[in-house]
Amino acid sequence: MAYKRILLKLSGEVMAGEGATGIDPDRVAGLAAEVAEVASRGVEVGIVVGGGNFFRGVAAAARRMDRVTADHMGMLATVINALALQDALERLGVPTRVMSAISMHQVAEPYIRRRAIRHLEKGRAIIFAAGTSNPYFSTDTAATLRALEIHAEVIAKATRVDGVFDKDPLKHNDAVMFRDISYSDVLIKNLTVMDSTAIAMCRDNQLPIVVFNLNVHGNIMRVSMGERVGTLIH
Repeated sequence: MAYKRILLKLSGEVMAGEGATGIDPDRVAGLAAEVAEVASRGVEVGIVVGGGNFFRGVAAAARRMDRVTADHMGMLATVINALALQDALERLGVPTRVMSAISMHQVAEPYIRRRAIRHLEKGRAIIFAAGTSNPYFSTDTAATLRALEIHAEVIAKATRVDGVFDKDPLKHNDAVMFRDISYSDVLIKNLTVMDSTAIAMCRDNQLPIVVFNLNVHGNIMRVSMGERVGTLIH
């Protein structure tokens, strides 16, 4: 395997499968199976999952809310997704811990960096929930922060398309995909694969990002093995 420790970033929408909102048990089981396969090869896996599959459903109401309140609601949505993914992984025999940036001792461990690293060393998968616990920061930024804290070697950013394009390939048939691109070019071209704060943090710490299509079965394993999949931001 090319990497010993990776940080997998999932959007909340992938948990919904074909549906717009909620959780699709079959989709979650499929994701868990791919992660379990990677973990069985000895790769230490940290996961950050978004909350869009729940929070998109209340987005209209959130427009009238205070931004801080809306962001806190989004953080709680990520906890629901983390628990669902934990359940699916443990059904496959993968010991998993949910670590929340917001204290909720009855359902998840508090995030403590040294404890997280120890879990990984013991072969447990970790799902980091509740973002950074701070409003105004996305789960992309939370994924970058956690990756740096646990000394992950790469961020594997799962998307619905094959990589990073010069424009949205779901809307433009002439969109051109980049195989390699620098952090600075992503920022200069205003490519929206991740928010600018996350990209800048990766650039400042020389943390590579692989952007790949999660809908292609086996891509998580291919990324872990170092195969050229999707787009490499470095």
